[in-house]
Amino acid sequence: MTIKQNILKAQSNSQKLFAVLIDPDKIDSHTLPALIQRAVDAKVDLFFLGGSLLTKDVLEAVAKQIKSACSIPVILFPGNGMQVTKEADAILFLSLISGRNPDLLIGQHVQSAPIVKQSGLEVLPTGYMLIDGGAATTVSYISNTLPIPANKPDIAACTAMAGEMLGLSLFYLDAGSGAKEPVNSALIQKVKASIQSPIIVGGGIRSTSQAIETCKAGADIIVVGNAIEKDPSLLNEIAAAIHQVNA
Repeated sequence: MTIKQNILKAQSNSQKLFAVLIDPDKIDSHTLPALIQRAVDAKVDLFFLGGSLLTKDVLEAVAKQIKSACSIPVILFPGNGMQVTKEADAILFLSLISGRNPDLLIGQHVQSAPIVKQSGLEVLPTGYMLIDGGAATTVSYISNTLPIPANKPDIAACTAMAGEMLGLSLFYLDAGSGAKEPVNSALIQKVKASIQSPIIVGGGIRSTSQAIETCKAGADIIVVGNAIEKDPSLLNEIAAAIHQVNA
């Protein structure tokens, strides 16, 4: 079964998935094993791997290290068209549909398409939507785009609808690393009611209560990264909370 099939199966069964986001720039080979083991013990569903700006050439090495240590699928979450390695299982082929920067709508994709095709990675066409989380984030700066205002759920819903009509099969609502607030429930609910595709939500989730609220609002995959970097024990707490929602 492909990763997309597993995501769709979980969605059809109303089972929420938990993804841990690893930024290769912020982890090293000495601390990574402990994080992997913690994720295995907590029954994490997915690893997302990537970052808005990578300054170290370690993406492939980190992917290899994760794959050699566990069976949790590794999905690339690329900040640009160069963040590709065949050592992962799949790639979120992200189109930044919330912005109007043509390079991130299609430009980077044209350049990376032959590399991705040759890699053998499972390709997950994903509508990437930046949502204002109350603070300037690296991704909004690097992408040179404005996030969708948090109090404009209709804009988010129409954006997702357009993306689905264009054939995108996953939608990632992201407040961005370091966001003051996670994507709010009203916006998630509006998007959920407007499309059939699975919804990924990340950015600004720092507690079990926020994770549970995100699940109940309609997220199919909950992503946490920055908060776990600061407090690794949060991984276990959020995983347990999501498992409880699924029970």
